[in-house]
Amino acid sequence: MLDNKLKITFSALLGAFALSMSAPAFAQDAAAPAAPAADAAAAAAPAADAAAAAAPEAPAAPESADPPTMKNAGKLNVGTMFMDADPVVKVIMIGLALASIMSWTILVTKILEFRALNRVSDTFVENFRSAKSINDMSRIALTEEFDGNPLADMAAAAAQEIELSRQAGLSITGEHRDTTIDRAAHAVSAVQAALARRLSGGMQYLASVGSNGPFIGLFGTVYGIMNSFIGIANTNTTNLAVVAPGIAEALLATGLGLFCAIPSVIFYNYFQTRISTYGARSEGFVAELMNAISRQLDKGA
Repeated sequence: MLDNKLKITFSALLGAFALSMSAPAFAQDAAAPAAPAADAAAAAAPAADAAAAAAPEAPAAPESADPPTMKNAGKLNVGTMFMDADPVVKVIMIGLALASIMSWTILVTKILEFRALNRVSDTFVENFRSAKSINDMSRIALTEEFDGNPLADMAAAAAQEIELSRQAGLSITGEHRDTTIDRAAHAVSAVQAALARRLSGGMQYLASVGSNGPFIGLFGTVYGIMNSFIGIANTNTTNLAVVAPGIAEALLATGLGLFCAIPSVIFYNYFQTRISTYGARSEGFVAELMNAISRQLDKGA
C-alpha cells in the first residue's frame, strides 16, 4: 500500500514538472500572432515617411493682412477728411464753402444796409415835415446827409418834376393842379421801382443757395459713399476702419451744404419781411408827400 502511495506521489511530481516545462511554449505560441503585426507596423512606418516626404507641402495659411486704413488714421477731423476726399467731392466742398462765404457777406451787408436805411429815413422824415414849400422839400431832400436815401430821392424827384414843369412854362396850379400831381407821382413811382431793385439785391442768390445747397451737398455725399463701397469691394473687407473714413468724408459734403442753406433760408425770410416793411413805409411816405405837394399847389406855390 505504501508502494502505491509512493507511485501516486511520484506520478504527481512528474506531471507538475512536465506542465512547468510546457508553459514557455504556450507563451511563445500565444505571442507568435502579435509578432507579425509588430513587424508589419515596423515595415509600414518607413513607407509612411516616404509618402509624406514625396507629397508636396501644403501651402501655409496666409496670415491675416491688416485692412487698409486712411493715411491719417487716428487723427480724423474736418481737415484730414477734406484732404483725403475724392477730387470730385473736394470740388463740391470748395464750391459750397465759397457759396457760404458769399452768403454770409450778403447777410452782413444787408443787415448794415437796413440799419442805416431806417436810421437815415427817420431823420429825413423829421426834417421833411418841417418844410414850408416845395423848394424847401427839394433843398432838404438834396442835402448831402440824405444822399442815397430812397425817401429823400422820392421827395427830390417829385419837387424836381414840378420845377421842370414850371420852367417849361406849364401851369402847375388851378385846373392843371391834378396833372402836375400825376406827373410828380409818376416820378416818385420810378424811384420806388429803383428802390425795389435795390432792396432785393442778393435775395435771388440767397434763395438759390437755400434751395440748392442741400442737393449739391447730397450729390457729394452720394458720390463719396459710392466710392467707399467700391473700396470695400476691392479690398474684400467690411472692417469699420475701412468704411467709416470714406462715409465721413462724404457726409462732410452734406454738412457743408446744410451750413450754406440753413442761414440763407432763415435770412431770406427775414430780409423779405424787412423789405415788405420798408416798402409799406415808403408807400406811406408817398401818400404824405403827395398831400404836402397838393397843399403847396393849392397855396399857389
